[in-house]
Amino acid sequence: MSCFTSEDEAQLQSMLRQLLQSVKEKITGAPSVECAEEILLHLEETDENFHNQGEVSGYDMLVQHVTKKTRESKEYREMMHALKNVMMVVVESLINKFEEDQMHNKELDIKPKKERRSGYYTDNCSDSDSSFNRSYTFLSQEQLQLLVERLDPIQPMEVRQEALQTLCFAPPSDILNSETWPDLRKHLTTSLSDPDTAFSEKILRFYAKAFSSSPFNMTRDVYTSLARHLELYFLSGEYSLCISAGLDVSNPHIDRLLKKVRLLNEYQKEAPSSWIRHPEKYMEEVIDSTFSLLSVNHKPNHPASPDFLSPVYFLALLDIKAVWFKKWTHAYYSRAVVLRLLEKKYKSLINAAVQQCLDYFESCKAGVNKNSSVSDFSHQHCSDEQNFSYAGQELQYVYFVHSLCLLGRLLVYKQGQNLFPVELKNKKDRVSVTDLLVLFTQLIYYSPSYPKTALAGHTDNYSPASLVMEILQVFCDQTGCAAECLYTDAVIDALLHPVQSVLSGTEVYLNCLETTLIDVADILARIAAVDDGLSFFLHGENEKTAKEDGPTAVHVIVQFTKKLLHDDISLLSGSELLPVVKGAFIFVCRQMYRTCEGLQMLIPYGLHESMGEAWKKMSLLSERVPTPVTGVDSISSISLESKNSLLWEETLLDALLNFSATPKGLFLLHSTGAMNDCVNFMFSSLSKKLQANEYEEFGNKVIITQMATTPSGAVALQSSGFIKALVTELWALLECGKDDLRITQPQSTPIDPIDQSCQKSFLSLINLLTYPAVFELLSKQDTPNKPVYSFREVPTDIIDIIDRLIILNSEAKIHSLFSYEQSHIFGLRFLNVLCCELNTLLLLESQYKVSQVLLTAQEENVIETSEGPGDFIIDGLSVERNHVLVRINLIGGPRERILPLRVLDKGSNSYPWPMFSSLPLPKCYLAETPRKGEFRQDKDLDKLLSLLKSPEKQSGWAEICRKQFYKVMKARPDIISGTILAELIEKFVSHLSESQLDCYFSTGNDKAMDADVKNESLSSVQQLGVEMTVRYGKYLNLLKEHAENGLCFVLMNCKNILKQEQRTVVSSLCCLQEHYPGYDWFASSIFLIMSGDGEKTLMFLKQFSRLLVSAFLWLPRLHISMHLPATTVESGIHPVYFCSTHYIEMLLKAKLPLVFAAFQRSGFTPSQICLQWITQCFWNYMDWREICHYIATCILLGPDYQIYMCISVFKHLQQDILKHTEAQDLQVFLKEEPLHGFRVSDYLEYMESLEAIYRPMLLEDMRSIRVQNA
Repeated sequence: MSCFTSEDEAQLQSMLRQLLQSVKEKITGAPSVECAEEILLHLEETDENFHNQGEVSGYDMLVQHVTKKTRESKEYREMMHALKNVMMVVVESLINKFEEDQMHNKELDIKPKKERRSGYYTDNCSDSDSSFNRSYTFLSQEQLQLLVERLDPIQPMEVRQEALQTLCFAPPSDILNSETWPDLRKHLTTSLSDPDTAFSEKILRFYAKAFSSSPFNMTRDVYTSLARHLELYFLSGEYSLCISAGLDVSNPHIDRLLKKVRLLNEYQKEAPSSWIRHPEKYMEEVIDSTFSLLSVNHKPNHPASPDFLSPVYFLALLDIKAVWFKKWTHAYYSRAVVLRLLEKKYKSLINAAVQQCLDYFESCKAGVNKNSSVSDFSHQHCSDEQNFSYAGQELQYVYFVHSLCLLGRLLVYKQGQNLFPVELKNKKDRVSVTDLLVLFTQLIYYSPSYPKTALAGHTDNYSPASLVMEILQVFCDQTGCAAECLYTDAVIDALLHPVQSVLSGTEVYLNCLETTLIDVADILARIAAVDDGLSFFLHGENEKTAKEDGPTAVHVIVQFTKKLLHDDISLLSGSELLPVVKGAFIFVCRQMYRTCEGLQMLIPYGLHESMGEAWKKMSLLSERVPTPVTGVDSISSISLESKNSLLWEETLLDALLNFSATPKGLFLLHSTGAMNDCVNFMFSSLSKKLQANEYEEFGNKVIITQMATTPSGAVALQSSGFIKALVTELWALLECGKDDLRITQPQSTPIDPIDQSCQKSFLSLINLLTYPAVFELLSKQDTPNKPVYSFREVPTDIIDIIDRLIILNSEAKIHSLFSYEQSHIFGLRFLNVLCCELNTLLLLESQYKVSQVLLTAQEENVIETSEGPGDFIIDGLSVERNHVLVRINLIGGPRERILPLRVLDKGSNSYPWPMFSSLPLPKCYLAETPRKGEFRQDKDLDKLLSLLKSPEKQSGWAEICRKQFYKVMKARPDIISGTILAELIEKFVSHLSESQLDCYFSTGNDKAMDADVKNESLSSVQQLGVEMTVRYGKYLNLLKEHAENGLCFVLMNCKNILKQEQRTVVSSLCCLQEHYPGYDWFASSIFLIMSGDGEKTLMFLKQFSRLLVSAFLWLPRLHISMHLPATTVESGIHPVYFCSTHYIEMLLKAKLPLVFAAFQRSGFTPSQICLQWITQCFWNYMDWREICHYIATCILLGPDYQIYMCISVFKHLQQDILKHTEAQDLQVFLKEEPLHGFRVSDYLEYMESLEAIYRPMLLEDMRSIRVQNA
């Protein structure tokens, strides 16, 4: 379009009107002018008909016309001319500036430079310069080829200088990736030896730049080039340094050499982070070139000289702890290559490192034996003034440290151990891994040590002892390696050498005896902390061929610890570090006696007695510390002495406290008289939250659970304030919460019956309230039942918890709770677990009538109608009460009673279980009465019965009977029941009781019957137990009407018979009063087996009481018995706890380690649940037939079968135990759930396998209860 005519203008105006009309609605609706402009600008985007309208072509016409007019204007031509002139000036300026920079750089290269000398390469060849501060020259392939030719060593220096300068400005990656690099690399490697230091250092700068800015696949060539150069240099005639002459690093020649080695070392430490991303052959090239360099140990055509200063010395100076080797062996990818090359090509490196360690050790040993101290190079040059020279001995020491660290790292791995044994030229025998570890261990006490004053100011300790300790500590952490290396008699003997020397009284040539002993104890404790290590300590390298010519490690350690406790070591008397040495060795012993197996080994030494005596002595001294007087100079010394005394006393209390980690250990702790003080110390430590370690937390839970299983332990926990703190914390979580949070963040309604926040406190209470604890804390205590309860009235005791959360029998109690339903459900759940222990149930029922309280609450929880009380209201509380009521009013095993669920189902009939508000229970909760199996003749049973009836007893009669019983039980266990079972145990016990050899207890006077008995009445607990037993017996069709009289006759006579064998005890413990604190579940079981025949039952129990097995099956048999030592009786701890359950824990750890670990993890103990099972003869846990088989098995096969039985139960429950440990409710599961599917006969074979291993040890300890702790 050449011109804009009037017709065009008219057409354009028409189209503009059309455009404005089409957008009129959009513009008028705009809130502002700016919005209207925005609409017009984006019209093409928003109007879909935009391109269909004629105005678009009008726009094109307008734009073309305006553009043409502008370009033809005078103003436009002037603007373009001015812009061209400006751009010409700018470009010319840039070109001039570039040329000036080039000239300036050339002048700098020609001008000689004096660079400051430095011991490191950081100043001149830093690889951390930013590339933005440098100019880069990009070179073509032809230019690079020209550079290679100019860098040839035959070229004049000026040419080479200029070429190198150009090379330094080029990107390293381009150079390394070019076709010319192989030739260039050769020239650079050769030029590194150039006498012109500036030239060679510029090459190093290029190498450093390449290392920092190029990938590994390119830099490996640079590294191998540098390594090859150094290798050639050390092999050349030019190199002539000797160790004996020392090394002066201020010498420019040595300085340059160190810079090259340092550059290598920096790359060695950085390369492992990237080489996994590249082919293995690249990494192998780097490793191979390094080992090739380090293997140079003499000049060519010269014999190997020990005085040759090889490359490894220079590397050791720069990386003394061999960090490079640690990084190379960290990942399997590179470790496999390193170890393969060492094995196939470079074993001489390992040999040299071993030789260096041997040489250093010999020099140390020689110095110590001459009673003169070896020069301690690990502690020289600690002044502020820098030293630039190393003597020959210092170089040897640096290489020794490097070798020690390298070998220590090598032995961590199995493949590294496979490189041994090694052969050394001047040693006949080959050096094995064990030999090397013995050498390391001996370095602890033969090498020089820092004086105590020097240790304080050093962060990096290079003393041999500290380096060896680091290595051995790593071995202890790496259990696989430790098993291979440390668990050998030779290594342990080396560790114990200083201890044995002190014990034997021989002259000791050791550097700093106290420090050595502390280090030795540290390693011993780490070994003993691991199961395999402890087993090695207890049994030696090979249990079956344990050495008999010398004392075991345990013997040495315990004997030494006892001497320390008695201050019976003259060499250490008066030493400031003596308390630390004592504490260190006590800790070693503690790691052993915290376990059942370790404690068994330590008991004969009486270590608990020694600790107890030391504690009593220290507590007396601490009471006598004089009160400081104002103005007296000795105040500070008295204060320090009292602090040290307090620290030592706490160390002893902590050590004594850890005895209670096992049942027998807790029994021993009681005999020391320190239990109350130990519990106070533990509670104080927990209050201060000193134990943040997770392992310690679980350890404390186990100790508390063990304590709570004994009467004296429960009383100690009460008096320490622990129970008060636990109850207060529970109440805060359950009822109060934090005041500030309640306002801003109201507590959410809990989804679970017991909220997650209260779960920990719930489990702690369950762990705490075993029957021995309940009896001590609640016996003869009434609930407060106050008329009014304040909201701020916080419970402080167990009785308060029962009063406020369980027995809610008044409006005042209900209104005192902020969260009534949640808190009461917590109480009911807690009651449900408590009542699983039948003795606890009887105590709560007799003292607080809990059953009636719950029935009354159910009666009140009904819908009121005009016709009277209607249906029960189904809610969370009524469902919980219904479950508890059925549980506490019904006895039976898993197939004998039906417990209602505590959840609501979906659908119309959400709760199908009938509720009730009075007894008896609805019949639907009783399973069908078990039918008596039809008796069929059995040859094995007939043979057994004939053996029992035979008046003549052949030799080994009892053993023959046992084998026959085992045979019948395996084949047909169902027939051993009813009258056959009664006859079986009656005849067997009768025959054993007539044999003096089989009688364990002496017989008392049996005439105390009838007359005296009739005048006595049973306690309320006993009466409730009788009712419960008779109800169960009738359900089993074993008892007839009026059976209560027969059972009362049996119980009263038993009480009188046993009373004659009781001793008088003066004790504050409730359980040590005249009567047995619980119900006699064993006598009741025998009464049921005898089908309610009281005379028969009593006769059996009299005969049975003479046998050893009675002590473990019939718990009331040994209540305050004269057959037990006075100390055992006064403890209130039954032999079932400190003997049976102790061995249950020991066997559980050995045979079912996962189950044992689950108990440890949960803070619960096998001993607590086993004591509960055994005390109530597995009532409510097994069906009646299995209870009979348990009793018969223990009577006929031996008392140790009680232990095997419990182990079998845990084996049966293993998967459930692991699952509930994960769910954090193991205690609740074990106490509430019966043993579904467990049959004694199924596990007889397993029990027999346990008997074959453990019977001698178990029976020996069971028979020793009469003289236990005597």
